[in-house]
Amino acid sequence: MALSFFKTKFGRGLGIFIGLFFLLFFLRLAYGYYEVDTNFANDFSQDFFSSKGDLRKNYASEKFYEKAPLPQGDIQQKVSYANQQKYEKTASIKSKTANFEEDEKQIRQLSKGLQAIIQYEQNMGNKGSKELHLLVGVNPEKFDEAYSQIQKIGVIKATEITKVDKTNEYRNLNAQKASLEKTLQSLNELKSKGGQIADFVSLHDKILEIETQLQTLGVELGNFDTENEFCSIKFSLYEGITEKKISLAHRIKVALEWTIQYFALLVFIFLCMAVCTFVLLLVIEKLQLIQKLLQQTKEGEE
Repeated sequence: MALSFFKTKFGRGLGIFIGLFFLLFFLRLAYGYYEVDTNFANDFSQDFFSSKGDLRKNYASEKFYEKAPLPQGDIQQKVSYANQQKYEKTASIKSKTANFEEDEKQIRQLSKGLQAIIQYEQNMGNKGSKELHLLVGVNPEKFDEAYSQIQKIGVIKATEITKVDKTNEYRNLNAQKASLEKTLQSLNELKSKGGQIADFVSLHDKILEIETQLQTLGVELGNFDTENEFCSIKFSLYEGITEKKISLAHRIKVALEWTIQYFALLVFIFLCMAVCTFVLLLVIEKLQLIQKLLQQTKEGEE
């Protein structure tokens, strides 16, 4: 009976220890994946180009027509309306490489092969921690190809594509231009009329102001011209040792080593607690026995 009770208790205790061992193992294995994902998510969180507010803006147009057909023969109106939808499309790519010079040469060759224009460039950092930041203007038709090819350079850390409609902005600029041109025409007509010198000086200053505004608008509208149509690719290349992909076998090995180490420590602590408890119980039992003997001795004397 005692042997059967001992086997039951031993089997239950062994099962608990085995279950605890595997629980620690799987927790450590899962933590290995979580730790890598967390480090990856926090890597290269800073955007270099966000602090550069004076970068060139690239715009492109997309041809489309109303569902309702335009009148027959109105070809000029149809062509004009087809080019009214304007948009700004930007791709941001961050990459890390151990072969900085080779990958820098590759991105330049790729830009040249796609007839892209490097509109902004900044090289910074010392050997081993260099950085290259490029703003590349790409023909809208070659944007997808360029985006795909650039992602083959180094080890990609972050990518993002943003497309913003600029149709209303383009129309507003044209409306402002038309309004300023009418104002300028009216002011020039006033110059032919008589008046005081002070009025002519004030009129001349106003005309200069309007002409300056027209020049500024002309520069902004020039970015929307068909020959200046580009999509932007912001590419940041960082030098450094790239992280190798961790195999499942290596993860299991690390998790097993960690589990054995800490499970052995846990068992040792448990055994120490058991021994201490056992010793404490023995002491309590001895104290109770001594107290009982003292009480019997006292009763015998009485």
